[in-house]
Amino acid sequence: MLRKAKREAILNILEATYKDTKTALHYNSPFELLVAVILSAQCTDDRVNVITSRIFPRLNTPEKMGALTQEQMEAEIRDCGLYHAKAKNLLGTCHMLVEKFDSTVPSEIKTLMQLPGVGQKTANVVASIVYNVPAIAVDTHVFRVSHRLGMAKGADPLATEKELQKAIPIEKWSDAHHWFIWHGRKVCKARKPLCKECVLLEECPFKEKNLE
Repeated sequence: MLRKAKREAILNILEATYKDTKTALHYNSPFELLVAVILSAQCTDDRVNVITSRIFPRLNTPEKMGALTQEQMEAEIRDCGLYHAKAKNLLGTCHMLVEKFDSTVPSEIKTLMQLPGVGQKTANVVASIVYNVPAIAVDTHVFRVSHRLGMAKGADPLATEKELQKAIPIEKWSDAHHWFIWHGRKVCKARKPLCKECVLLEECPFKEKNLE
């Protein structure tokens, strides 16, 4: 792991560069964000926003969405990856929200994870954005960027999350999540990172830099 001074330097640069960034997902309520994050698994945020712009004007509460059949729900989200499983999970989540949580999206991470299709990452995102719960959701961008920067080396998202919690001050967890995501989207891309354009070029220990 990097020394404290190096970690702080990296975080300061990321904060200065991405301090005003938020999630790219479009939503108007906690329920809409929950649905969008569930849909975002193995699907781009741009695609999710296309789907939600189509369905949220009609299906923006757990009661309305939960009234659909499995086949109807699948038809609504067919252009999203894994739509069979996501349709089942969305309907199960809607029913549980109505029956167990008075149609309110829970604020606790462990409680959120009781909902069908809601794992650690999804729960972290929703709790962090909606309820300001300190959390670091590790998606593919966060995993890739944090490893390349030497901020973490865990073999899986959960291990990486625990390492980042130790490396980053708790008051910056939620914001840092967005910094890593946007840096991964804009600069530190998976196949061909734009290292020559990177604000962290001098701080980054990544050995396979793309300086062409």
